[in-house]
Amino acid sequence: MSVHEKKDDTKERIQVEAGEMLDIQSSSTHNTGKGQLDIAAEHAVGADLFQELLLEDRETDDREYAPIRRKIDRWLLPVLCVTYMLQFLDKLSLNYASAYSMNADLHLKGNEYSNIAAIFNVGYLVGSIPANWVIQKLPVAKYTGCALIVWAILLIAHIGAKSYSGMMALRFILGLMEASISPSNMMMCSMFYNKQEQPFRMCTFLSMNGVATMVGALLAYGLGHSTSTTLKPWKLIFLVIGLINFVWGFVFLYMAPDSPANARFLTHEEKLKVVERVSKNQMGIKDTKLKPQQALEALRDPNTIILALIGLGCGVVNGGTSNFISSLIKGFGFSGLNATLLQLPTGAIELVCVFAAGVLALFTKKNIRVILLFVLCIPTLAGLIGIHLIPLSHKWALVGCCWLLYIIGGPVIMCWVLLNVTVAGSSKISTSKIMWFLMYTAGNIIGAKIFYAKEAPKYITGMKGLIASYGGMMFLCIVYYALMWRRNRTRNQKYGELTPEGEKVGIINGFKDHTDFENKFFRYHF
Repeated sequence: MSVHEKKDDTKERIQVEAGEMLDIQSSSTHNTGKGQLDIAAEHAVGADLFQELLLEDRETDDREYAPIRRKIDRWLLPVLCVTYMLQFLDKLSLNYASAYSMNADLHLKGNEYSNIAAIFNVGYLVGSIPANWVIQKLPVAKYTGCALIVWAILLIAHIGAKSYSGMMALRFILGLMEASISPSNMMMCSMFYNKQEQPFRMCTFLSMNGVATMVGALLAYGLGHSTSTTLKPWKLIFLVIGLINFVWGFVFLYMAPDSPANARFLTHEEKLKVVERVSKNQMGIKDTKLKPQQALEALRDPNTIILALIGLGCGVVNGGTSNFISSLIKGFGFSGLNATLLQLPTGAIELVCVFAAGVLALFTKKNIRVILLFVLCIPTLAGLIGIHLIPLSHKWALVGCCWLLYIIGGPVIMCWVLLNVTVAGSSKISTSKIMWFLMYTAGNIIGAKIFYAKEAPKYITGMKGLIASYGGMMFLCIVYYALMWRRNRTRNQKYGELTPEGEKVGIINGFKDHTDFENKFFRYHF
């Protein structure tokens, strides 16, 4: 049999299979009122809307869908942006507080500040496993809103810390509560946007890290001038950021939807169109049933293992830079106030770079996500090498290198995008995210611990660790790209190019909560 005959035979077989599945689906729904999807309707979020779509067999073109996408952008995207900005502002609060008298007031010695920075990530590490499973099981927005309020109360409680042990306890519990914020943002994004739309939206809300850096620097700089209050500047930083978070927690509970099925800002007809659009991801919307076999598949999949290892590298870089950039800049010969103010450009650079990566991913339909991840590693690697090699007498050149460090947000968001578009099956996705966040958090702990006080201001060991992390991440990007390319090529050779009929079957398989291994019509967008 020739290659062309083989492809024609495969195409015919897919069309027959698609027709049979759709006929069975439609027939069983008409005859019994319960289609195949109703077997899992108890667990599959949005399954009733998808059943309705199958009966109507509708197709919404991009022009017709554009107003709905804009409505989602106006309602949901600002919620995700503000939430993520405040989360990162919280993480930076310790860094800003260290620029003032916190270390002296808490009588910190040696590497105790490093321990305080690291213990947050230990809490995050412990909380990552239950947090990812809980947001799959419970209504994601309601759970996250409650977590935001508790997190804000804990942040305010920092003003009562009087010792090293008290601060250690508060930072651990804070990390525990914050572990669900990033996964919930990822989940809400994946429920309302398809694979092509997700990168830009995710880059948009993660670019808010840059806004948080600028807002935090200005806030800390302003509060640093406060001398007439009973609270010292470092305590005011925790108080103000905590109060902002507390108010936002209630706003989040009101505005954030758990899924398209209960989004109050969408009409029933618009909900149907959103489910139709998102169903093309071949991942359904969300399935609340936990499936051990999918978790095991995630643990054995080279795809998720490589992404988790890249997450480890991202964590090492983030743990070092987010906690020690104030110490770095102060060590180059600047005062605490100026060290805070000089962090403004880092936020601007991160905002521009991460947002630009999202724009490129949006308007380029080719598989460039891994390429973007690789390219976004280059500027920060150059900055780290500069800090390591440039002498202290060139302090402004060293500050300029520091400004490149926060571009780590770009690789982080590209990992999240890849997790959302290359892994299918609700429990497999949850397990993959647990793997990634565990490794990322472990990296943050390592990153905070390899900066030794005795090596200030250059922190030689820390710089070498961060440089090695970037080198490893860039190598893994090359391996990952080759893996995804080979998987798509193998599937096309075995099953033929993906046809509209095959895509319909893949969509149904997505709502049946099939994994990317189980769904032969799934193709990897990398």
